[in-house]
Amino acid sequence: KTFLKKESILIHIILKYYPPYIAYISPLGMASTVLLILTIFVSSRISGATSRNGLFEASAVEKHGQWMARFHRVYSDESEKRNRFDNFKKNLEFVQRFNMNKNITYKLDVNEFSDLTDEEFRATHTGLVVPEGINKISTLESRLVVPFRYENVSDAGESLDWRQEGAVTPVRYQGTCGGCWAFSAVAAVEGITKIAKGKLVTLSEQQLLDCATDYNQGCGGGIMSKAFEYIIKNQGITTEDNYPYQESQQTCHLTTQSLAFPAATISGYETVPINNEQALLKAVSQQP
Repeated sequence: KTFLKKESILIHIILKYYPPYIAYISPLGMASTVLLILTIFVSSRISGATSRNGLFEASAVEKHGQWMARFHRVYSDESEKRNRFDNFKKNLEFVQRFNMNKNITYKLDVNEFSDLTDEEFRATHTGLVVPEGINKISTLESRLVVPFRYENVSDAGESLDWRQEGAVTPVRYQGTCGGCWAFSAVAAVEGITKIAKGKLVTLSEQQLLDCATDYNQGCGGGIMSKAFEYIIKNQGITTEDNYPYQESQQTCHLTTQSLAFPAATISGYETVPINNEQALLKAVSQQP
């Protein structure tokens, strides 16, 4: 009965949208016509899907070529290019599907990592590398009981964008060098220098990688507190222009000029109380 009901609905649709003469053919002829129309419907859907896939493939090929030119990507042979294109196409499709969601307040786009798989990206660009002995130092420092300078901040506000306040430099790329400790230390010093002196200066991570070697191991990992101690002891840190980033640890080569005229100095530092979101909220309301 269910089958007959569905068939009658389909026949009703056919009678409504096709010439009346279909109503007068024999039941066998009607069944053949229904089958023919169903075949046309299915073929049309397959054809449409194939067409869309073909259009996406062509668009992906074009975008991949533009992407290669933009990021100066060169592959060793056609096999590698095809494999990387497949990765790029999957990432591009993910981006486009994500951006179709109207309920999300931000958009995604391809970037210089878009021909990598998720596994490749995680293996080469994520993960904290901590040199031997640093964990013990960090644990001891976190247990020190010291006054928290922002403890008495009463109104941290609901939100604050330090970029709009001009206290944050553009995002920089550290590459495969495990120097996140240097980048984060430099960013903190840049922010507090802007607040104190009214001028935002891009400082040198490379100086810390090369010269702040007390417990730090350059691209092999480090700790921010030792970076701050180096800046205090060195009486400052120079600019990125004076000591540009090289994506590897090299020999410390401070010039007389960079030593005599540091771009920024600090007199001390402290750790925000651990596992305390209110303390962190108060801290970031006062400086980035």
